[in-house]
Amino acid sequence: MRKVLTLTIAAAVTAVSTPAYAAAQPPQRFPQEVYGGAWTEGHVQGMAIDERKGYMYFSFTNVLVKTDLQGNLVGSVKGFTGHLGDLDFNAEDGRVYGSLEYKEQESFYIAIFDVDRVTRPGMDAQTSDVVSTVYLKEVVADYTADMNGDGVFDGNVADTPDHRYGCSGIDGVAFGPEFGKKGGPRRLTVAYGVYANTGRQDNDHQVLLQYDIRQWKRYERPLTESAPHKSGPDRVTGKYFAYTGNTRYGVQNLEYDEHTGDWMLAVYQGSKPQFPNYPFFIVDGRARPRTGDVAGQPQPERGKLLTLAKGGLQDPASGVRGWQFNGEYGLISLGRGLFYAAEAGKVTEDGVSKNTGTARLWRWTGQSPTPFEQVR
Repeated sequence: MRKVLTLTIAAAVTAVSTPAYAAAQPPQRFPQEVYGGAWTEGHVQGMAIDERKGYMYFSFTNVLVKTDLQGNLVGSVKGFTGHLGDLDFNAEDGRVYGSLEYKEQESFYIAIFDVDRVTRPGMDAQTSDVVSTVYLKEVVADYTADMNGDGVFDGNVADTPDHRYGCSGIDGVAFGPEFGKKGGPRRLTVAYGVYANTGRQDNDHQVLLQYDIRQWKRYERPLTESAPHKSGPDRVTGKYFAYTGNTRYGVQNLEYDEHTGDWMLAVYQGSKPQFPNYPFFIVDGRARPRTGDVAGQPQPERGKLLTLAKGGLQDPASGVRGWQFNGEYGLISLGRGLFYAAEAGKVTEDGVSKNTGTARLWRWTGQSPTPFEQVR
C-alpha cells in the first residue's frame, strides 16, 4: 500500500454501510494522491470518483481499474480491444460512464460500468455482465463522412479531407447541466476526438454533444466485440462548438465544475501556427450558446457556439483564450475548488515496462496563466 498524505475538508461525510466491500470506508478527507497502479496496458486516459463509497476509477486505455482512496486495488475490468477513454461517475445511478472507440468497426459507444459489481481483478468486459454500451449514431455519421465526395471513406487516417469537423471519434465525457444553465437536469456531455491536421480549416472547433440519458436503459446492450451493435439514440439533445484551434485528438478530458459553473477542457496541444495551442480551455458555463457560423466549413453552416471563459491567456490574433495546465490524463472536480488531476508515468517491474497513473490534489485559484495550485 502506498503511503499518502491527506487534506481534511470542511464538510463531514456521513458513513454508509457497504457490506460488499468490507475494507471500503466513505472518505472523511481527500488524500493528496491516489495511486492507480502499474499496468501493461496503455497510459492513463481518465478518472472518476465515488466520494460517498470512497472509490476511484482509472482508465488505462483498455482496462478499467477500481481502487480505494488509499490506492489499494479493489478490482479491474479487462478484455477491451477498443480504446477506453475519459470517465465520469453518475451519482444518480451509481455507475461509471466512459468513452469507448472501435475505429476499424466504425463504432463508438458510451460504456456504462456497474461498478458495484467490480469486486476482483481481471474481470472480463464481455462475459462478466458489468459493462453495457450505448451506440452514438451522431458520432459515427460525422466520423464516416465522405467530405470530398469521391465515394470512398478513407478510414482511420488523419491526413484526409474526410471526417466531418476532423472527427476522430470521442474521448472526453462529463455530467453537467445544459450549456448556459447553472441547474436543471444533468446531461451526459461527450466531446469529439479531432485529428491533428494543419492542412484543413474545418477542424478548429471542439465539438460537444449533450444527451438526456433518462431513457437510455432501452438502448443499453452487452459489449460484444465480434458483433458490434447499433442500439442508441437517433439524435442528440444538443450539439455545440467551442472555437479553440485544432488540437491533437480533441478534448481528452472534460469536466464540469460546480464551484465555478464552468466546463473544463484538457487537450493535447495542437500545432497550427496561427493558434496559441493552449493545453487547457474553460467554457463559460453561464453564457448561453449563441447561434452563429461554424467557421471553416466547406459549406456554410450554422451551429450553437460556446463562449470561452474570461481570464487566463488570450491570443490577440485568433481571439482564443486558454490556460497553462496539464489535465489531459484525467481531471475530477471534487467541489469547493478542489480537483484531482492525473499524472502519467512509467515503471519497470521484473523487466516489464508498465504505465502508471496517480491522481494528485489541486486547488483552484483562477490565477493566470495556471489556474490551479497543488495541495501539499
